[in-house]
Formats: sequence, structure tokens, C-alpha cells
Amino acid sequence: VPVLVSRTATDSLIRWKTCCATVGVDGGVYRADAGAAGRPSGRCTARVRGNTSDPNHPEAVQSRGPREVLTRLLEGLQDDGTGHEHDHAAHFMHMPITHIGKISCANVLSDLFAMGVTDCDNMLMLLGVSTKMTEKERDVVIPLMMRGFKDAALEANTSVTGGQTVMNPWCTIGGVATTVCQPNEFIVPDCAVVGDVLVLTKPLGTQVAVNAHQWLDQPERWNRIKLVVSEEDVRKAYQRAMDSMARLNRTAARLMHKYNAHGATDVTGFGLLGHAQNLAKNQKNEVSFVIHNLPIIAKMAAVAKACGNMFHLLQGLSAETSGGLLICLPREQAAAYCKDIEKQEGYQAWIIGIVEKGNRTARIIDKPRVIEVPAKEKDGELW
Repeated sequence: VPVLVSRTATDSLIRWKTCCATVGVDGGVYRADAGAAGRPSGRCTARVRGNTSDPNHPEAVQSRGPREVLTRLLEGLQDDGTGHEHDHAAHFMHMPITHIGKISCANVLSDLFAMGVTDCDNMLMLLGVSTKMTEKERDVVIPLMMRGFKDAALEANTSVTGGQTVMNPWCTIGGVATTVCQPNEFIVPDCAVVGDVLVLTKPLGTQVAVNAHQWLDQPERWNRIKLVVSEEDVRKAYQRAMDSMARLNRTAARLMHKYNAHGATDVTGFGLLGHAQNLAKNQKNEVSFVIHNLPIIAKMAAVAKACGNMFHLLQGLSAETSGGLLICLPREQAAAYCKDIEKQEGYQAWIIGIVEKGNRTARIIDKPRVIEVPAKEKDGELW
């Protein structure tokens, strides 16, 4: 019997502390951030001051903002505004606005990917257009965000067919991913067994990296971390965070079937430990998860320590946006899984813990090993 899987990601929105974009407008600075979006209501289109928000409309992939605004918006960026980067290792201060849409779409899709679903039949886009934006700002920012969302959907071999647009104090973007599949096409996340190991497919620390990047312009906050990290370190960590968040977990999901995964979850707003606890709580067997290793974007563990109790990164409670999959794999299959994903994508995955007999809980050991990602800097390479 076909099963309908529809997930509206409650944490699929790009929140202030995990992703922001800085836009120069009329000599000032506007930070576009997201907090919440409306509920979907089927196929729905709306117009914002004459500019369409239908993602399939030709105008939706173009910005009609004034040339001087666009110049400031895109100054220093290596992206051409279409969401197709030419050089992932390029050094620039701010990522394209399209990345907000790409990251949001990737985050929504991760709810399907975490269940081993690799094909999405349909997506809806949920937009909140900020009432605090000027008409010029809306005409620049919103089409770029929508373009990024559409680009990520196309990368996942799906499309956006509708959604909902509302006026909102905050600029928000989220979505719904839906698929119809056979029972053998998804993996119910409740079959972990004693002896399994835990694999994580993306590094932690996106929230810390994005906040540290914001603090470059805030002397009081920057003074707290400048002794443990350089400005160049922060800029690179920010680029790595944006690259990681925009990457789809689709390959990771596909390989879950090949290597007989017993269940998984995506790591997002509750942090690594929060999602590990939720996954452990839903297991059929009496098991617990123990995490020994924490792969973290390079230098961000030091930043988190310098900030005291602000992030709780080493405790596994720092929020992530569009994080990796935390997967329960047979011990004998885990190393091959990690090697395969690196071969296919060029990105690492890590064995970070074990599944042992227990009472359906999860914990991080007192002194976990921090794995700096990447371990060494390579000239001209992001990772």
C-alpha cells in the first residue's frame, strides 16, 4: 500500500541565530531574518506591491530593484544572482541572498531524507514578506530568496508548485515537502540495535559560525572571541557554514538503504543531543546512544568556549540549521558508508558514537573528542 509522507518542518526556517544576510540599502544595513511562516493552503499565489510571489512566474526569478541597490547588494560577491556559484572557495564577506532560500529548502527536504526517502513529489513554499521592508527592498530580496529555494528544489529533482505568501513583521521562508512511496522506499527510525554505531554527515557549529561573523561588526561582542580566533578564521567558518547548510542530505539518504541503516534523524533546532534523545526515545529495542566525538567547523569550538554558556555547543545543544543526518548503522557497514559518501560528494562523514543496551536515552560523554573540520587548511579550498 502506498504511503503518503508529508512533513512540514517546524524548524525549517532560517532563524536569526543560524543564518542571516546583510543587504546594503540606501546607505544603511538591513538584515533579513526569519522566524515563523504561515500554514500551507494548497496552491496559492499572491502579489506584493505588483511583484509576483508565484515561484513559477517568470518575474519570480528576476529582481526589479534599482541598479544602485543591486550594485550594493551584490558588491564583492562571486555569485551572479542566479544561485549558481562559480567558485566555492572564493573569499567574500557576505553570501548571496539566494542562499537563504537554498538553505531553507534543504532543511525542509531533510525531514524526508532522514527517513531514507530520496524522491520528493512536490514542494510548497511558505513566504512571509516583511512589512518593515521598503518596496525597493522587497523587489530585491524576495525574488532572490525564492530563486534560491527553487534552485535547491531542482537540485533535488523536484519542483515548487504553490504555497502561501503572507505579510509579516519578519521576513520568513519555509516550506512543505510531500512524497508518495512504497513501504520499502523509506526507513522507519525505530530499529536501532545494540552494537550499532552513530554516524553524522555534516559538522556542527553553524550557529556559532554565523553569530561570530555578525560580531565582526560589533566590537563589544568581537572582543570576547578575538583572542581565540582571527577575522579570517571567522569569515572562512561562515563560508563553510553556509556551504554546509545549503547542501542536500539526499546522497546520505540514498546510502542509508545501501548500508542497511536502522534509522536516522536530521540535526536541526534541538542540537545534536536533543535530536539524538528524540531518536533514542522512539526505538523499539531497549537501547541508548552514547556520543564520543563532536565534528565541529574549525575554530568554532574555541569560540563557543570563549562565550561561556551562550551556545552549549560541546554539550550538544547548539541549534543547527539544515544540519546533517544522525544515522544508526551496523558497525561493520559504517566505515564503508563514510567512505562512500566522501567518494560521491567530496564531504566527510564521521562515526561519532555507539548504540548500547539502555533505557532509550542519549548522552554525550564528559570529555568528548572535538574533531576540527577540516583538520588542516588547504590553499584555495574551502574544506
